[in-house]
Amino acid sequence: MAFTSLYFLIFAAAAVCGYYIVPVRFRWVWLLAASYAFYLLSSPKTFVFMLFTTVITFLGGLYIGKCNTAHRDYLQEHKAELSREDKKALKAGSQKKKRRMVALILVLDFGVLAVLKYFRYYLHAMGVLDTGELLIPLGISFYTFQSAAYIFDLYRNKIEPDRNIGQFALFTAFFPQIVQGPISRYDQLAGQLYEGHRFEFKNLAHGAELMLWGFFKKLVIADRVAVLVNEVFGNHTEYTGGAVFMALLFYMIQIYADFSGGIDIARGLAQCAGINMTHNFIRPYFAHDLSEFWNRWHVSLSHWCRDYIFYPVAMSKFFGRMGKDLRSVLGDRVGKLFPVIIAQFCTFLTIGLWHGAEFKYIAYGLYNGVVIVSGLLLEPVFKRILEALHIDAKSRGWQGFRMVRTFFVVFAGRVFPKAASFTVAIGMFFSMFRLNTGVPFAETMMSFGLTEIDYLIIAVCCLVWLMISIYEERISRQEGGAGEEAVRNMLDEKPLPLRWALILLMLAAMLAVGIYGPGYDASAFIYRGF
Repeated sequence: MAFTSLYFLIFAAAAVCGYYIVPVRFRWVWLLAASYAFYLLSSPKTFVFMLFTTVITFLGGLYIGKCNTAHRDYLQEHKAELSREDKKALKAGSQKKKRRMVALILVLDFGVLAVLKYFRYYLHAMGVLDTGELLIPLGISFYTFQSAAYIFDLYRNKIEPDRNIGQFALFTAFFPQIVQGPISRYDQLAGQLYEGHRFEFKNLAHGAELMLWGFFKKLVIADRVAVLVNEVFGNHTEYTGGAVFMALLFYMIQIYADFSGGIDIARGLAQCAGINMTHNFIRPYFAHDLSEFWNRWHVSLSHWCRDYIFYPVAMSKFFGRMGKDLRSVLGDRVGKLFPVIIAQFCTFLTIGLWHGAEFKYIAYGLYNGVVIVSGLLLEPVFKRILEALHIDAKSRGWQGFRMVRTFFVVFAGRVFPKAASFTVAIGMFFSMFRLNTGVPFAETMMSFGLTEIDYLIIAVCCLVWLMISIYEERISRQEGGAGEEAVRNMLDEKPLPLRWALILLMLAAMLAVGIYGPGYDASAFIYRGF
């Protein structure tokens, strides 16, 4: 069931209405029923895989929680008689038990993900498996990573295990986030799902406004620029120079509008029921370097990789010792940074593999890792250059330059996940620098299936989006936080007729210039298959 379909709107309205009709203590049951109904309507043949992940993770969580409780109780009971060495030995024994269970759960959960999403690619490449023989469960990467985070947090004793399998099933399958995230943490989301919320008009209004903004970005912007993107990337041998440059630039717009639009719909729907899901986009194209970009783009995945891959690797004793040993060879600074460098590559290799098993996705992850590591290693050089050129690193001009530079660093990397293969990606990237001496560029732009009106709509809508983003960024810097509520809070302060006029204007614009029609699939969110 696609977010952009009429069936989904009817389903979402029924889910929200039913939520407030059902008694408060049973509202989590209603959400679970709605979530399972959504999954069965969207991906019935793969429902069993999500059930498997839910049950295995729940049972493993109970065992880890039991280990935590037993260790804590024993320490409390025998606190006076245990020496420091005894406590260390006791902790080591408990950690060993927990590690075994964590390893088992991760092998089972990620094993399903690997077989269904990754091994199938290699089996197909070898001619062993037809791609149609094995379906990819809806949202498998999202609910698998979310379940893994739950297990990791239990292992670290940050949370208590969920002892109600029905409630835990809701945490795993909550339907607004199942299509394309965000990847929520148990301590941030679970309590909101279970407690039941009283009706508040502000939640309903703000949620509906966020959903409308998401539909606007998806149907008016993303699906319109996709016409040009699909034409050029689908026929890459026919285009060079400015055409490829424009296709990649439009893809930067498409993927942001598409992905963030889908997240807005999911978060808005949850907010209608009083549930606040984590932010997933914080105006990423305003980033000043690639590290900051990944702290703003797909935030839930970036923070997952930071907490469960980067920090454990960077702080591991093994890589710390290696760094010390390598100082005599690589120098003190590089040796000191060695664990961080390894951690960065592990992080971005994971991000690349999260997108897919093909080498183009691995290259995408490694590209980001190489750029960030290069920045770390060359940081002293850059500082000396700024000093030599007498450039104020805090000046607006320099910050603006850094923002544009980061945009084009991201721009160059986007060719990998979008192109048909790694080889095609390299060819398309270098083809941008070859001039097309045949058809004039203006005439080429009119051959992609877009009209002058389409280009005008794209320009106006992107300008509106930019102005809103600038306002949100300014409020965020002044008041802290993500700043995403800024526009909706501002609308609350306006007279009701003006507020409704603006909402109806956006709705009318979406209905008037949204991309619909025979042969067009408005349901195909880019990240729906992840």
